[in-house]
Amino acid sequence: MFGFLSSKQGKTVPPAQVLDTYNRLRWNAIFGIFIGYAAYYIIRNNFILSTPYLKSELGFDKADIGLISGTSLVIYGLSKGFMSVLADKSNPKWFMIFGLLLSALVNLMMGFSTAFWLFFILVCANGLFQGMGAGPAYVVLASWYPRKGRGLITSIFNSSHNVGGGLVAPITGGAMAWLGSDAEFFGMHSWQMANFIVPVAVVLFIAAIFAIFGVGKTYNEGLPPLNEILHNDKDELVVAKEDGEKLSSWQILKGYILNDKNVWFVSFIDVFTYMIRFGVLTWLPLYLLETKGFSKKDMSVAFAIFEWSAIISTIAAGYLTDTFFKGRRMPLSIICLVIVGAAMFIYKGGDTLGVVTLGAGIIGCFIYVPMFLSSLQTIELVPPFAAGSATGLRGLLSYVLGSFSGTALIGYVAQHYGWDWGFYLLMFAVVACIFCCYMVHLGVLRLEAKKKAGA
Repeated sequence: MFGFLSSKQGKTVPPAQVLDTYNRLRWNAIFGIFIGYAAYYIIRNNFILSTPYLKSELGFDKADIGLISGTSLVIYGLSKGFMSVLADKSNPKWFMIFGLLLSALVNLMMGFSTAFWLFFILVCANGLFQGMGAGPAYVVLASWYPRKGRGLITSIFNSSHNVGGGLVAPITGGAMAWLGSDAEFFGMHSWQMANFIVPVAVVLFIAAIFAIFGVGKTYNEGLPPLNEILHNDKDELVVAKEDGEKLSSWQILKGYILNDKNVWFVSFIDVFTYMIRFGVLTWLPLYLLETKGFSKKDMSVAFAIFEWSAIISTIAAGYLTDTFFKGRRMPLSIICLVIVGAAMFIYKGGDTLGVVTLGAGIIGCFIYVPMFLSSLQTIELVPPFAAGSATGLRGLLSYVLGSFSGTALIGYVAQHYGWDWGFYLLMFAVVACIFCCYMVHLGVLRLEAKKKAGA
């Protein structure tokens, strides 16, 4: 790892100032990763909104777009798995910013690309660098926030990707209106500027703010571990007796991740939620244009609603699981998945913009809840120093299996068998996800009983 990315102990804070420093910097922690992760999504989801232009202007077909999307997501999943393991041993602030800058550079080059294979390579490279975002963010969350109250804080962070994803349509749409549909700039058409260059400019500004105000782990800021600051061992599901800074990445993986069936089950929740999410999100623009006969403007409205509708529900879910469900995350996940299954029929059967948008909005509103709660549950099943590695396994499986199924597989099925069979695959994912949620809930109950018996 590059020296400037490695985890180094900050100047030790005097004991009398530890609590005050912690209370001040924990807000910097959530602010930094929130804007940073939102920025990652601005230069990830811009590709999805560019797909109609790739089809009409560059001649890509559904199979081409499915291949690009699916392959890049597999690379992203592999990268997320590997990079998140490295994030456990890094300063997460600089690790996250470095990945964001590399992703911005690739997007800049995408704006000049017209050939299929060059575009394919660049989108895959973007997937590689996008994998540097999630791991360090969850390392920061595990380092600064205890289980009691972590649901609300993590839900606020989790809404960052909805904010970032939802900002793509206004950014690109506003840029198109400003530039004009027929303009050319430096050899690029206005749609290329709007979908790639303008989002990069926005992201570079956000990265500068992150660099100024963000923080790394408590260790990087000269503070002791969270349990020594708050003395909250009794509230956590898992408390390690080892110093994570002295363990290697392999020791963390072997001792706390690969042998834990709860971590595997919670990872498969992500597999199926990502299959649903990407099965709807990736194909929403083309599905609305081809099957429902909507315009590109209508498609953009539905796309933004799908992303933005999840913000309130995600934050509410964090609060409810902290309070009403007493820190148990899976019962609410199951409730939301049942609602998603019902909304699929509204989305599929609607013939008007209002009805289809309502179905997409309900799916977007509730599918992000189990996705968010699985990410939160993951970092609660392991010690804070293993949060990145646990996030890596979850990310690896969710993108290699879930996102690929939701993009390439559904694209293939829609191309050869029709859109109906794509919906059948999505309904299977809903049922399988409910089963995994139930198994994780049983695992949490066992951990609570074991801790109670030990106390």
